[in-house]
Amino acid sequence: MTTWNEGEYPIEAPLGVQGLIRLAWRGTVLALVTFGCLAVLLLVRLVEKPLFGLRRPWTPFITQFVCQTAFRIIGMRRRVFGAVMPQFGAIVANHVSWLDIFALNASKRIYFVAKSEVAKWPGIGWLARATGTVFINRNPREAALQKQIFQDRLHAGHKLLFFPEGTSTDGKRVLSFKPTLFAAFFEQPLRDEMWVQPVTLIYHAPDGAEPRFYGWWGDMDFAPHLLRTLAGVRQGGVDVVYHPPLKVSDFASRKELARAAEEIVRGGLDAAEMS
Repeated sequence: MTTWNEGEYPIEAPLGVQGLIRLAWRGTVLALVTFGCLAVLLLVRLVEKPLFGLRRPWTPFITQFVCQTAFRIIGMRRRVFGAVMPQFGAIVANHVSWLDIFALNASKRIYFVAKSEVAKWPGIGWLARATGTVFINRNPREAALQKQIFQDRLHAGHKLLFFPEGTSTDGKRVLSFKPTLFAAFFEQPLRDEMWVQPVTLIYHAPDGAEPRFYGWWGDMDFAPHLLRTLAGVRQGGVDVVYHPPLKVSDFASRKELARAAEEIVRGGLDAAEMS
């Protein structure tokens, strides 16, 4: 997997005593909410799974609650423009930070597509598996299997969400969308019934902070970034912009669809930068 790494990382100031206090309070509350609700989710899933299989009519609401509550605990503003499409299909967005997961899950019941390595990450891997994340292996020899997994989940009514850039950035640009994962949408009968909705994530740094404050990219470690975010005396926000969905059958190939979605997402970020 390619990792985007350009320019110098923002200089991290010492947390200080007050920062440590905020970190301890916010971190404790966030952990209690997250893992407490995870326990509830797993209990509910014991009943939900044998009754509904891949479909999850109840547990996604628990995930939404956790994600919405996380922003309140951190003190970040989250604004939503547009709405999640009602059509059958998938959502694609630019990738800036681990916060993307909270920002996108807070709005609607969706299921992330992540690289298989994420399933092995301590803590995050457990949460991802419990919330129904689709794990993929980018080995070309498993392409047929990956397509079948996509189709099974889509036919179960799941809205899948993935980041076509394949890596995260500093939030000030949109990289080229890789067309690989769009291929499954062109298989029959999905092609005639699938829609893809582009989403732009726009992060606003706290007043006086480095503009790339919320970006998490390159070789930046997760733990220090998480701690710095939780310890901030001031917080900024994130705008989630849902653009009109694209009908897959209107495009001749996965490359054309990926390019169209990329241009729309980039246009949303450019418009925000100019405003």
